[in-house]
Amino acid sequence: MTSVESARLRAYNVGFGDCLLLSLTYDDQTKRHVLIDFGTTERPTSAPRDHLLRIADNIAAETSNKLDVLIATHRHADHISGFGDSKAGPIIEGLKPDLVVQPWTEDPDLETDARQPAAAAATNGHAALQRSLTNMQAFAAGARAEGLRLLNEPKFPKRTAERLAFLGETNLKNKDAVKALMRMGKRTRAVYAKFGDDLGVDDLLPGLTVEVLGPPTLEQQPAIADYAEKHKDYWLAAAGWGRAVEAGRATADDLGDHLGPLFPNAVSDSIPPAAQWLIPRLNTSYADEMLSLLRIMDKVLNNTSLILLFHIGDTSLLFPGDAQIENWSYALFKARNRTNICARLAKTNVYKVGHHGSLNATPKTLWNSFVHKASEAQADEDRLISVMSTKAGKHGHRENDTEVPRKPLVTALEKLSDHKSTQRHTGAKPWVDVDVPLR
Repeated sequence: MTSVESARLRAYNVGFGDCLLLSLTYDDQTKRHVLIDFGTTERPTSAPRDHLLRIADNIAAETSNKLDVLIATHRHADHISGFGDSKAGPIIEGLKPDLVVQPWTEDPDLETDARQPAAAAATNGHAALQRSLTNMQAFAAGARAEGLRLLNEPKFPKRTAERLAFLGETNLKNKDAVKALMRMGKRTRAVYAKFGDDLGVDDLLPGLTVEVLGPPTLEQQPAIADYAEKHKDYWLAAAGWGRAVEAGRATADDLGDHLGPLFPNAVSDSIPPAAQWLIPRLNTSYADEMLSLLRIMDKVLNNTSLILLFHIGDTSLLFPGDAQIENWSYALFKARNRTNICARLAKTNVYKVGHHGSLNATPKTLWNSFVHKASEAQADEDRLISVMSTKAGKHGHRENDTEVPRKPLVTALEKLSDHKSTQRHTGAKPWVDVDVPLR
């Protein structure tokens, strides 16, 4: 029986996004490879236009053109857009992964329509959440289009327009990427995972086990879909508006007609010349309403993210995607076996920092529990390793304590762990390699 002799985690600098390659070398010198995400919403500064293609080429070279497992943590563009890229995507697809893992919310069997039995359409509310997610992303397409339009409005706040376009783009459906992931899964094996599932990787990755700690199902943690379910009629209306905007048949002026009381400031009447000074203010009101909805859906999508805890012998690696507290709280506070889960999480040796360094993705309960945290003065071979894939200046603002990566978190990571950030690695080798300490 072969055993893992060494392990390396390569975190690619894709800009604002995630792409990680875990490579296992066995004592018979064979290798196995796991790709976790492949997406970005903004390339690294000064990176060439074909940056994703170059990264895909490197992944192909490192894996000798064969992936064993591919994991897409959730459907946000900064995690899966590369799979749909016209040049880089086919390279990854050509690596023919033997297993494709996504969260349960991506299961195509949840797609329902009026021709299917009512019981199937309503099973545990999961299909309803799927429909809400689809409607949310149709709205995001319209919001992105409006953000790009408002960027050209001379009196409109540039920061607000950029934020609108960014959140809209992040929350798009990414149809090409979704289709590519489905194709890869159908050719071999696809798993749509939830809390407590066994991924069945023993034959593909000997010596490695995976705990699925999230996302929970709706029965386990109803809060992950609470807003989407309560306001599903609004999301349905918002989807109609988003599709109309994307097709050029509507503008922000039509928001009030589509969404009624949720947008109390929206008006659709023509504005007379004497009141043209109102236009920038009305545009700002529309943008604020769209941003409010986009923030809600951004949170909902993050809470469908996979949370995976890998074990190689006594070494643990934690990959939480973009999971936020509603997702995390089931494993940490509500699951029957939460005490044992928390004990295993506390022993994490390699922590892939959640949500690109956003403070809301690293629960204090989790961070405070890590037993391998240590300052550099106390450092030893067991010191926690943290790995962060991010790009500063893309998301949030320091003046209102929303910047990503969040400064207090980065300070803590740099003080109490051996901290690796993709931002420090550009040029000919846009990645950071971490030799995983095996015990």
